[in-house]
Amino acid sequence: MADPDKTNYFFCGVGGSGMTPLAAYLAQAGHPVSGSDRSHDQQKSPRKFVALSDAGITLFPQDGSGILPGTDCLVVSSAVEDSVPDVRAAKARNLPIVTRGQLLAELFNAAKVRIAVAGTSGKSTVTGMTGTILTGLGLDPTVVNGGIIRNFMQGGFKDYFANVRAGRPDLFVAEMDESDGSIAFYKPSIALLNNIALDHKPIEELQDLFLDYLKRTEGAVILNSDDPALRGLLPRLRGREVLTYGIEGEGLSLRAEEIRYRPDGVDFVLAVKDGGAFPVRLRVPGRHNVLNALGALCVAIALKADVGKAVEALEAFRGIHRRMEVIGTVRDITVLDDFAHNPDKISASLQSLKTFEGRLIVFYQQHGFKPLERMRREFADSFVSHLSQDDLVLMPDVFYAGGTVERKVTAADFVTDLQQRGLDARWKPTREELLQVIKQEARPGDRVVIMGARDDTLNEFAQQVLAALA
Repeated sequence: MADPDKTNYFFCGVGGSGMTPLAAYLAQAGHPVSGSDRSHDQQKSPRKFVALSDAGITLFPQDGSGILPGTDCLVVSSAVEDSVPDVRAAKARNLPIVTRGQLLAELFNAAKVRIAVAGTSGKSTVTGMTGTILTGLGLDPTVVNGGIIRNFMQGGFKDYFANVRAGRPDLFVAEMDESDGSIAFYKPSIALLNNIALDHKPIEELQDLFLDYLKRTEGAVILNSDDPALRGLLPRLRGREVLTYGIEGEGLSLRAEEIRYRPDGVDFVLAVKDGGAFPVRLRVPGRHNVLNALGALCVAIALKADVGKAVEALEAFRGIHRRMEVIGTVRDITVLDDFAHNPDKISASLQSLKTFEGRLIVFYQQHGFKPLERMRREFADSFVSHLSQDDLVLMPDVFYAGGTVERKVTAADFVTDLQQRGLDARWKPTREELLQVIKQEARPGDRVVIMGARDDTLNEFAQQVLAALA
């Protein structure tokens, strides 16, 4: 029998990247949880839905039949429309309907120590690093992240929920989401902001949104001083406890020096403003991950943790699933899977990859028509700035998850943009057709990168590419 003190939640779109970990966390906390998903109805990503079922989450068709008399609350993502049968059924029963962001904020705000990680890019990695550090320090944090933290993976179906760690309810680390505006619901005691770049919203709107987030913070505010947009916020935060980090600036709370890049990671010296220098050996590559690491270490400082022990815990961090994740190597061809999907993330990934020699074959699946229309030039700049004529960009049609959408700019249009700017770019409607191109083109020494967001089957496609090249 269900605990009468536990809320009975129904998740519409339970297989979504943000919905799955929250549903799993609530199920672990003893709440009755059920849900539906269009992908489940279409028999896509079956392993994920088996994992959800094994976690005690009851699955229903997305036809409204799961909204039962015992259901207390419907949880939706911001992308769910009123035409969805589950939403109509909930409204017919006068059930409260909350977004994922609202619900997570409610759980987060109930904790005593509330660590929030925000920014256009890198926040999943910083959240994962922070969770790994605090776990390594023996603090037993609760962590809810947008990406799967590889350190929390144990093997098997449970790995689908490795972006959640159910620890102490009074120490809560969470990734913030600015895309749906839900960041406005959170009241952090420690707030970190990585960067501000063009993504879901215009820069000016993002600056106001993030500044409000920082001003709501009770304790330390942590900023990446290398980001010009964040440096511009500093004068508006006078009188607050501010920790800064970076590679280029002076007078920073934490600074990375003597940086040496490796194909599988980075070595640097951590310089602490108040004194002390610590060698750091990261197991994740790229300049962007140096900045991510500095941000996570600033959280440890804000919590008065021992810096040396925090560095030791950080060095165990193995990365986030689908963030520059090596799938395997065959015939000296390496296949990687990467979540990069906005201009800033794409630039960071390509910059890291081009630090080392070798041709890149980048399969990029654009995650939505509206972002492509709004940031068409910026997307093109991110590829053109880092790739050469020897590299190859492959694009299938834009990912379509359903709903009402205008298709003003297509993947074929974008490939033409890249071609006109001198890149070898090719479009074919389906990934199956592009798999054949990869098989024909890939040669020893190449790196094949499967890049894109929202579509859970991209990781499965990366596995298919590896198998096809064997």
